[in-house]
Amino acid sequence: MSNYRFSRRSVLGFGAGLFSVAATGGSAFGQAKTKPIKVASIYTVPVEQQWVSRIHKALNAAKERGDVTYKWSESIANNDYERIMRQYAEEGSDLIIGEIFGVERAARRVAANYPKVAFLMGSSFGPSKPNLAVFDNFIHEPSYLTGMVAGKMTKSNTIGMVGGYAIPEVNRLMNAFMDGAREVNPNSKFLVSFINSWYDPPKAKEASFAMIDRGADIMYAERFGVSDAAKERNVKVIGNVIDTSSQYPGTVLASALWHMEPTIDRAVKAVLEGRFEAADYGQYSYMAYGGASLAMDETLVPPDVAKLVKGKEKEIVDGLFRVNVNDAEPKSS
Repeated sequence: MSNYRFSRRSVLGFGAGLFSVAATGGSAFGQAKTKPIKVASIYTVPVEQQWVSRIHKALNAAKERGDVTYKWSESIANNDYERIMRQYAEEGSDLIIGEIFGVERAARRVAANYPKVAFLMGSSFGPSKPNLAVFDNFIHEPSYLTGMVAGKMTKSNTIGMVGGYAIPEVNRLMNAFMDGAREVNPNSKFLVSFINSWYDPPKAKEASFAMIDRGADIMYAERFGVSDAAKERNVKVIGNVIDTSSQYPGTVLASALWHMEPTIDRAVKAVLEGRFEAADYGQYSYMAYGGASLAMDETLVPPDVAKLVKGKEKEIVDGLFRVNVNDAEPKSS
């Protein structure tokens, strides 16, 4: 996810309808391929960063199965993204994966130039015919569940939340978390701050210290650095995207986890079968598809709270409860 200060939905002046004509599309691929197909990925941050690490993990799993060969470029600046995309396409990649939130126009222009190459890109907009599919990390469902944990376990009724940027993809997770906390504890109050960076642990840590000083006894760690502050100040933390409980034992109550395997595996299978098309893969990040899950440390979370949360989790997976998707910027309360 690239470094910029605007909503992904307003980057470069895009309107919501710009790509609406490309919401669905017929396949540009009519011929099956043999394993392994050639996959290349382009990342604007290091592969260790939470969001990108999930894609990297899923692709390495596909590589280990023999489905793909896999190469990648990390920490690519926005102004160099188009060049790397073209390079991988020229090298004969069958599938190119990345995140184009800050380079929508350039990336879609490149994809159009290589209609026989499959592109699967993280984006806030729709697919583009015939060959650019999109995805995003819709993990608002387990985020709601972790909010329930926090709401039940806070003693001060004050929860601190540190995010990267106030963009839809972050906002929806934080809002779902806040909704979950309020469901079980209407007295929950929130301190919300954004550090305007995808990777600045010291800045996130300082923002967390400020919230803890104001009474927050549980922290929502949308960014690296929050858990370090929580551990130092002996307060609890809620994780996001990856499970860091082994790194912070006794500190992480629960985490909303993202799994890219359902998305990656479907895209790879479609390319192998010669039926890849412009489509929105976002739904495969939902819990029902195995694209998201809840991790909860039941040595820290009381049995009655764990039972309550698991009951709601079952309702979500069974389709009996729908978590609201709210992309508006969350505010302190």
